[in-house]
Amino acid sequence: MQKKIALIGTAWPFRGGGIASFNERLARAFLDQGYAVTIYNFSLQYPSFLFPGKSQYSSDPAPEGLNIVVCINSINPFNWFKVGAKIKKEKPDLVLVRYWLPLMGPCLGTILRIIKTNHFSKIICIADNVVPHEKRPGDKAFTQYFVKPIDGFITMSNKVMNDLKRFSDTKVIKTEHPLYDNFGDALSKESAKKFLNISEEENIILFFGFIRKYKGLDLLFEAMKILMNRKDENPFLIVPILLVAGEFYDDETHYRHLIQELGISKQLDLRTHFIPDQEVKYYISAADFVIQPYRNATQSGVTPLAYHFEKPMLVTNVGGLADMVPDNVAGVVVEPNAIAIADGIQKLYQLGENYFLPQLRIEKAKYSWKHFTDTIVDLANLDKNH
Repeated sequence: MQKKIALIGTAWPFRGGGIASFNERLARAFLDQGYAVTIYNFSLQYPSFLFPGKSQYSSDPAPEGLNIVVCINSINPFNWFKVGAKIKKEKPDLVLVRYWLPLMGPCLGTILRIIKTNHFSKIICIADNVVPHEKRPGDKAFTQYFVKPIDGFITMSNKVMNDLKRFSDTKVIKTEHPLYDNFGDALSKESAKKFLNISEEENIILFFGFIRKYKGLDLLFEAMKILMNRKDENPFLIVPILLVAGEFYDDETHYRHLIQELGISKQLDLRTHFIPDQEVKYYISAADFVIQPYRNATQSGVTPLAYHFEKPMLVTNVGGLADMVPDNVAGVVVEPNAIAIADGIQKLYQLGENYFLPQLRIEKAKYSWKHFTDTIVDLANLDKNH
């Protein structure tokens, strides 16, 4: 008999950043293995005043072949009881729930408690963050409430695994963040640059994703200024154009003032709008290297994206970033300060893309969706229990 999976989390028509794309790709991975999958999505994810971007909604067409039920209102307790009762009655073999923000703790924790009363469904949480990047009142209490009904946790970084131990003694397995292979194939730099209207002669480094303080874009701006100053002393130094692709989820004026203060505008190409899924391949393919100058992190969805497109990376030595990008293998690892980031960019260009590619391709092989889904199935003991 076909086993049923209920995946609770963000999906189309919400953008959700990497989480929506991840959930949809995960659903397809389970469908490919013969499971029946239903995604229980939000009808209201965040109240508008709590949402930092311009729109919560995607302009992309609905993904084909996925059963997405729009039903969860994150701030309406009456809705939580209704949704919990609905999923409880469905009796899925496995309930997979994403947890990335304590604000969701009361909603998701209540839904899961109701499902658990069917004494049948196994509940596994994929924990992206437990201690949030940007702290708010109630974070600890909300997470403590959420974790109680969980039968097992999957994390994608050692930091989240260690954070979880402060809240729960339930079994936790750390596994690799699988590749984002649902954005199409890599393109030649020439065709990608042509699409983006970038000169073929330009050297390009890429900062990709929503712009938030913890991601350290301001550090990268300062690093660009350092490189420009160094070029005054060494005319042969490569100072690339920094392509910034992603929407501001932070105070834009701070970054605009910093650009002006540093005098780096001529080395920047700012595409600070939401990047639709069908355009992602152009931005990654146009770059020589992908730069992640984070101040702090758990893991990053940008890393598996860069792996898919076989782009060497610079990451800072925070959270789980260095675990996924071995130094001098898939890129370079530096400390989270402007001088170290500037040194790292210089090193990338000194070594060149081809230096990294053979080992990067070996590392890439670790990040399969089959490995990820097998880890979940093993943790849930699906084959044994049901």
